Amino acid sequence: MRAPGEALLRVEHLVVTFPAGRGRTVQAVSDVSFDVLPGETLGIVGESGCGKSSMGRATVLMPPPRSGSVIFEGRDLTALHGEELRRTRRRIQMIFQDPISSLNPRRRVGDIVTEPMAIWNKGGPKERAARAREVFEAVGLDYDAVAGRRPHEFSGGQCQRISIARALVLDPKLLICDEPVSALDVSVQAQILNLLEDAKARFGLSLVFIAHDLGVVKNVSDRVAVMYLGRLCEVAPAEDLYRAPAHPYTRALLDAVPVPDPAARPAESDPALGGEFPSPLAPPSGCRFRTRCPLATGRCATEEPRLHEVRPGRHVACHHA
Repeated sequence: MRAPGEALLRVEHLVVTFPAGRGRTVQAVSDVSFDVLPGETLGIVGESGCGKSSMGRATVLMPPPRSGSVIFEGRDLTALHGEELRRTRRRIQMIFQDPISSLNPRRRVGDIVTEPMAIWNKGGPKERAARAREVFEAVGLDYDAVAGRRPHEFSGGQCQRISIARALVLDPKLLICDEPVSALDVSVQAQILNLLEDAKARFGLSLVFIAHDLGVVKNVSDRVAVMYLGRLCEVAPAEDLYRAPAHPYTRALLDAVPVPDPAARPAESDPALGGEFPSPLAPPSGCRFRTRCPLATGRCATEEPRLHEVRPGRHVACHHA
């Protein structure tokens, strides 16, 4: 699945597996391809266990994928090694789900944020302090007030701001945001989302925003990719996907979003999903969603649907789209 234009990041046929004991393996990500354009935010949504975070981590080779390619700024990261890989990968940074545990509790936050510059020998102490002051200002924190304190002295939202400052300090081009607001209060979530939007414009960033909250993803994304059991089932511009979802799984996710007035729901909708989420150790044959899909037919059990373009900019993996 390719977006129009020259991609900053191009992931092709990505496969990620993990050992599951007794000689078994779990294929967390199965033959996934997507692009991220310069200045774009790609949202990735799906149920817990669908492979969203595994895909995001594999994009920065933590750990490296079993197969596939990750092409960033025209260079395939999976073909690089050693110092060359380190220098290329520093332009991709991650923001993690749990902001508190992602920070070293023994270090002062000023040192946490300037440490990446020290590792790469960027500037002297004065230059590093000036850069740290700039990124702290960008995330809404007073450098003089917070630099000498340790992570346990801050709230979860403040720790996430510090994590974002640390990610920005090396001037990356791409941020992988792995559920960066799911552990925060709703009011704090809005602040962090606005902060990311401001940082994106200020520093010329592209974002991969991973979340399970469809409302959050809609507000920040230019395009949205929906994932189910290790595969992409729909990719579309955010407004198009939320207005008229094409895949039955996407429609089910949107139908599950709470609304203030239940009477405001559309009069006609697909039947509710049945069955349990299949085991990734033994995914269903054919379409992986067929065991829960209200539209499934015999073809769905024998023929795996491929992600294909049904109209410009919209890709769907469904025989009935």
